[in-house]
Amino acid sequence: MSARRSYRSDVSDARWALIEPVFTAWRARRTGPGTVARVHDLREIVNAILYVNRTGIPWEYLPHDFPPYKTVYDYYAKWEADGTTQQVHDLLRDKTRRFHGRRAEPTAAVVNAQSVKTSANVAETSQGIDAGKKIKGRKRHLITDTLGLVLAVLVTAANVHDTTGGKLLLDDLATAHPSVSKVWADGGYQNSIFNHGAGLGIDVEVVQRPRAKGTMIHWAMANKMSRELTGESTPTWRIETDIPRTSM
Repeated sequence: MSARRSYRSDVSDARWALIEPVFTAWRARRTGPGTVARVHDLREIVNAILYVNRTGIPWEYLPHDFPPYKTVYDYYAKWEADGTTQQVHDLLRDKTRRFHGRRAEPTAAVVNAQSVKTSANVAETSQGIDAGKKIKGRKRHLITDTLGLVLAVLVTAANVHDTTGGKLLLDDLATAHPSVSKVWADGGYQNSIFNHGAGLGIDVEVVQRPRAKGTMIHWAMANKMSRELTGESTPTWRIETDIPRTSM
């Protein structure tokens, strides 16, 4: 890694050690034109992504002591498309669950949706208006375990109903985490989501609305989970609900 002054968002040696094998294996699998010259340090690419994730700046405003922003975004896009980002997130989620004495695979989850305003950089065609909340932007549909760790995520225009997004998430959940048999939802979901869940073998039950936050969700969660696993921060990301705390 090139010598520069560190940013608060940089990964420490301990945090990098948790995820470095995933990126090293990714690079080792890369073949073909343009892959022989390994110019950029993968840790610096990760640091740059985390800087954008933490500050919310557009990619082109990335400080000059990082690799070129177009290069950073290219890595980011490749990792999103080929599942590397998901792999890092899921690795840390499993470690975090075990850290808390839970099994790697959950048996219960929470579904939630939140409309958020978007910046001027977001294409108009990908936005919508949430009539209930009077918000123009996008909507984050999330399913988390009872620790608040992300199991499935979907981003839509804000005018997409919670129930529509929830059904799609339940499909993803049933495929990726077949051990989940219970999902809690708030009163904003229509009855059809309960029937949809039943068809997947998942009991969907209404509880008080949970709260969630975050952007570039998998990177944000990976950042926070790695900090907790290395003892570098006190977790503040757990979703607060009235969900009964069972051994899930």
